[in-house]
Amino acid sequence: MSPEVLVLDASVGVKWLRREPGSDEARELLAQHAEGVVCVVVPVIFVHEVLDVTRRLYGVARACGLWERLEHDEITVVGLDSRLVRETLDMAEVLGCTFYDAAAPALATRVGAVLVSADRRAHGAVERVRLLGR
Repeated sequence: MSPEVLVLDASVGVKWLRREPGSDEARELLAQHAEGVVCVVVPVIFVHEVLDVTRRLYGVARACGLWERLEHDEITVVGLDSRLVRETLDMAEVLGCTFYDAAAPALATRVGAVLVSADRRAHGAVERVRLLGR
């Protein structure tokens, strides 16, 4: 049986860094990916956002360590192409959010996956969303 594919929004990756509602669940998703229970996929903007928050809060060394973990666990990072840019722009209009916030739901829609987010404001209206920190 193939693992469930989950597309993570950067709000989930930020929860890896702090102890707050939804953090344990966010960390568990990373562990489940490493075990092959789920397959975590992220848009490239996720990497930019999460690594920058890590760098600002905890320094370059911790940001590098997080990147090494993502590489080691073989998190799938999907870059932009013309089609995904258009889909993300369309999603931003539908959700009334920024391009950044629309990237993960657009990717989830493209690959037929569940979106995992901690951002109710931006993603609460997404059809297939699992919101952390309820």
